Formats: sequence, structure tokens, C-alpha cells
Amino acid sequence: MKFQKKHCVAMLLAGGQGSRLMVLTEDTAKPAVPFGGKYRIIDFPLSNCVNSGIDTVGILTQYQPLELNEYIGNGQPWRLNRSHGGVQVLPPYAQSKKSEWYKGTANAIYQNIAFIERYNPDNVLILSGDHIYKMDYAAMLRHHTKVDADCTIAVRTVPIEEASRFGIMNTNADGSIYEFEEKPKQPKSTNASMGIYIFKWEILRKFLIADENDPNSDNDFGKNVIPALLNAGHKLYAYEFQGYWKDVGTINSLWEANMELLGKEPAFNIYGDQGERIYARNYAKPSTYLAKGAKTENCFIAEGCEIYGSVKHSIISTGCTVAAGAIVEDSVIMPNVVIEADAVIRHAIVGEDCHVGRGAFIGGAFGEDEEKKISVVGKAKHIEANRVIRPGEIC
Repeated sequence: MKFQKKHCVAMLLAGGQGSRLMVLTEDTAKPAVPFGGKYRIIDFPLSNCVNSGIDTVGILTQYQPLELNEYIGNGQPWRLNRSHGGVQVLPPYAQSKKSEWYKGTANAIYQNIAFIERYNPDNVLILSGDHIYKMDYAAMLRHHTKVDADCTIAVRTVPIEEASRFGIMNTNADGSIYEFEEKPKQPKSTNASMGIYIFKWEILRKFLIADENDPNSDNDFGKNVIPALLNAGHKLYAYEFQGYWKDVGTINSLWEANMELLGKEPAFNIYGDQGERIYARNYAKPSTYLAKGAKTENCFIAEGCEIYGSVKHSIISTGCTVAAGAIVEDSVIMPNVVIEADAVIRHAIVGEDCHVGRGAFIGGAFGEDEEKKISVVGKAKHIEANRVIRPGEIC
């Protein structure tokens, strides 16, 4: 079936296991992990699409998709509940010849060529579902069109000492890419790929098919498809992004990104005008109650909470209770957590639906120059009264 032609279709890769987030993703896909009190990680690229005027989004799911699928639903919170276009969840599916999981980022798009072809797009935007940022994809698309690129790759400048952790784009003065290095030991530049690509669809389609037919390929954009385009002489350009961007694929980075929402001048300002709001599926809850003896300082407290104890420099998500005498500092408390009286939580992440017993002690302080040791409590865990969870312990 053919639909009205689209200038650009977005494909959002949301199937990763997120193993580095350990207990937080045991039964939850990484893009569905709560963030910032009332959001999920996937809300950020989805909201960026809507704010950029991109109204057709395929979401490629795989690992533990149930919660993510339920959360996305018909796309209404992001104004993507449309009869033409909108949001479509795309899990791996059985084909006539074989059935298999997505083998890599390029294979995931290859398996969904038929979905893209329905809209006959000029361009395809490839996104990851596990980054925190605000970005105007429309501006990147305009640049892509202006320079007549076959592929445009979003890059950000990183310190030279960190460049070896990223895919690095070496560019000419006009921004054209002449070389791609995957995590080089001695990087030649600091232009780190953000994993955000815009391709001309007719060219990407050809290279996806060729990559799938290569038995030695890892079926990955960074390792295989991008180098293949370069070697074939296609026009690749870098698009420099200068705003806040965070890969929240580790415990420390997830904790840091949450903490960077706090303060009068936060590193990442989650607020925004109409064109840069972050949308989310929010369930109706009553206003948060702050008891007379409650103490709060420099924190986010979402709706539906009851606060009787002390909360300092922390994120308290929807539906949480902090009992009298309890202390929460420098921590991320995910939705529907109950913290009983006299419990102490410092430098920790507590997963959804947990119950922290009376007098329990989770985490601890660390010095400015010390390695961050974030304690983590997995989803729906019951921490017994007076139990001690040491700094950096995962349970």
C-alpha cells in the first residue's frame, strides 16, 4: 500500500538491551527507562521529531518491548496519532524465507524497507532511542539539502582525550567528510558522531541491500554502511551540534544526566517554549503533598508524591512517598517508590515500584575527586528494614 509521499521519514532504533544499565533494564528496554521525574528516555527523540515537523516515525523495538510498546501506544502524547504517518512500532517479524532478530543497526532498517517505501521519502532520518538532548532535525535536514549530501552525520566536539571513545569524522574546511575512524587510538579530530544520520533514501536503500548480502558484514552503520559510502565516493557531510547531549547508557551517565537538570542554571534545561517542549505520556495524579515538617532543597518532585521527610538535590518521580525522618540526597528515585521512616538514600538510583524499609541505608557520599560510586536498586525490589547497601553496590 502506498501513502502520500513524505520529504523525510524518521526511524528510531529502540531495541537495545542496555546491559550497562544492569538491573534497571532486566525487564525494561533502555528507551523506556524513567528519566527526570516524569519522562522516559524515548520521549526526547520523539519530541524532537514532533518539534522538527517530522510526523512519520518508525520505532524499531526488540529487547523487552512490552512496556515500551504500551508506553508509546498510538502516539497521542507526542501528537503522532495520525491516520497518515504518525508513529508505528516495528518489531522483528517472520518473513517468508526466515525469521530473525535485528542483527545490527543497518539490518534493523533493512528489515523495514517495506515500511519506508510506503511513503516514498526523499530522505530518511536515523535516530537512537537512548540519548538525552534537544535538537532541531529540520535545521539539519535543511543543511543536508543545501549541500546536496548523500548522507549527513550529526557531530559534536569532544575533548581530544575522550575522542578515542567515539566514531570520529575527519572533515575538510567545507564540512565534507573525507575519513571515518571508529574509536581511533590516535584521533585526527574531535568531531564525534552522535549516531544521528540523514540519508537520501534511494542511496541508502541500495547500500542496505548490498550490506545485507555481504556475509562478512556486522550490519552496522558505523562499521559498515558509512565506510562503504565513503569508499564509493558519495558526498558525506558533518553537521555540527552545539547543544547539550548525553548518552545515558551507563549507571553513572544516567545519574549525571538527572543531576544536570537541577539548579537555577542547569546544564540541561528541560523547560522550553512551544517549539522545544518535551512531551510524555503522563497518567493523571493528584498534586504533590509537602507536609509541614518536610524539607526540600534544589530538587524535582513530580506529581502524585507525598513528602514528609528531607529531599535535597534529587529527582523524585511520580507517585513516590518519602516518610518522616527519611533522607534523600543526590539521588534519582523512579516512579512509585515508597521510602519508609528514617531510611537514608545518598548518591543512588532507586528503580520503579521499590519499597525501602524503615532505617535502611543506601549508598553514601564521595569526595569531589573520588570515583563516583552510584548504588542502584532494581525495579520492584523490597529493601528490608535496616539493610545497608554500600556505595556502588547493585541489587
